[in-house]
Amino acid sequence: MRKKLFYFVIPAVFATAVVVSCKKDKPLTSESNDVATTKDGAQYVLDTLNSKIEWKGYKVFKSESTSHFGTIKFESGDLTVKDGKLESGKFVADMNSLTSVDLKDDADQLGKLNGHLKSGDFFEVEKFPTASYEITKVTPAAEGDYNTLLDGNLTIKGITKPLQLKANVSVKEGEISVATEPKDIKREEFGVKFQAPAENGVIKDEVTLQINVKALEKK
Repeated sequence: MRKKLFYFVIPAVFATAVVVSCKKDKPLTSESNDVATTKDGAQYVLDTLNSKIEWKGYKVFKSESTSHFGTIKFESGDLTVKDGKLESGKFVADMNSLTSVDLKDDADQLGKLNGHLKSGDFFEVEKFPTASYEITKVTPAAEGDYNTLLDGNLTIKGITKPLQLKANVSVKEGEISVATEPKDIKREEFGVKFQAPAENGVIKDEVTLQINVKALEKK
């Protein structure tokens, strides 16, 4: 059972999300969207204590009973608000903070899972210590459960891919919050291709990421 738990891992940005780009290394691959936003407006700084990425990964079948879930903290981030609306932003995640929440009461298994996710089998956090999501376009949404459509570039392990997210954006005096929809990404597109032995079950390619951030206006 302990062996099965050890291999029952996911690769999530979220890292979202989202998300690894070593500061010393240029992206290995880039299929990014062109940036159509500007920093012309009021500047906001990410409140890292009240912002996080939530991740969930799956084994064999995508269901609540075959998943691990956890969080990733942010290292930094900034947002721009123009005419009372979100104009641009970039979030940088600290991949060393990646942890599982569902195993928080089992220190031994938690340590094994977190260590494996941070190893060369998955996110190689020693080489790629950060992850990022840069907003390239902001579009108001008139219908549905989310009021904004975000186009952006997600970088994980030096690989950049375009990623569109639905989000609820709230701009109040001195504060802005962004909460995205849960969004599936394909981990193998970002070079996370590890698979456990077949007898321990297949790890799904899909990883669900959700970004929740708050930022305060820079005085």
